[in-house]
Amino acid sequence: MVIRLYNHQRAHKIDTRWLKALAKRALPDCLAAAKTDEAPLRTLTEIEVSVVTDETIAKVHADFLDDPAPTDVITFHHGEIIISADTAARQGAEHHQPLQHELALYLIHGLLHLAGWDDHDPAEQKEMHCLQDRILRASISV
Repeated sequence: MVIRLYNHQRAHKIDTRWLKALAKRALPDCLAAAKTDEAPLRTLTEIEVSVVTDETIAKVHADFLDDPAPTDVITFHHGEIIISADTAARQGAEHHQPLQHELALYLIHGLLHLAGWDDHDPAEQKEMHCLQDRILRASISV
């Protein structure tokens, strides 16, 4: 599977090579965690990840999900993951985590959405967050 990663913001310095390499390391675990055989991640040949500003992700959030607020990550089942670097910087600081760590967490979160996970149900959200933390730890320690 091809993973394309684009940095469409300039406010935060990010290591796109590291992030892309981490995504490739996390991909097998995300595939193994797929909820169903019909999960989009099982059939995609390419995933496009775009790191953007809060302004950009808020527009996408408004256009596609009828919510004008910025968010951390938006995933489309056709294989597109959009991540806000501004939100990652803010939330990373709140959780005492570096920006790269928070971006990696969001990227894995997006991959898990493509693997059929949904975080709208509180029980599934808790399970998904534990899974993404485990995959992140495994992907970083390689």
